[in-house]
Amino acid sequence: MSKSLATPTKKKAKDFTLRFKVGQSPEAVFAAIQNVRGWWSKDLEGKSAKKGDEFIFRYPKLHYSKQRLIEVVPGRRMVWRVLDAKLTFTQDQGEWKGTEVVFEVIPRGGKTELLFTHRGLTPAFECFDACSKGWDYYIRGSLRGLIETGEGTPGGKKEWKKAGRGE
Repeated sequence: MSKSLATPTKKKAKDFTLRFKVGQSPEAVFAAIQNVRGWWSKDLEGKSAKKGDEFIFRYPKLHYSKQRLIEVVPGRRMVWRVLDAKLTFTQDQGEWKGTEVVFEVIPRGGKTELLFTHRGLTPAFECFDACSKGWDYYIRGSLRGLIETGEGTPGGKKEWKKAGRGE
């Protein structure tokens, strides 16, 4: 993985954004995005592939969020709206509620670019630094690994228990 292609960027509203390019097709990149269990959490509750699907992500003792897929354009774009959230490490534990997570898949010169934006996750949020680091791990690390090698590094109860976070 070339780090020069995986650089954080800032948009006008300063929403958290990451991008990287891979050699796989837009369809392969999109399929990996839909496989949220393969890159974010093995223990995801619900479905995460079609418009209207809803799923819950839990990181024990730190993070709960419920997402709904509000836009799905196969091979091109997926948008999740955060319906509910509880971040136990922030004073406003619902900071993510109402934000949107956007995946844009863009063919570029024989490669495929993934542009990831968490709309509403701005430096004004108390969780911005911690959440940015988390997204960096899951998007540039785990999701990119799933795209390029077929193996992501999602968390799950077993992994979190080893890290002292399991319930």
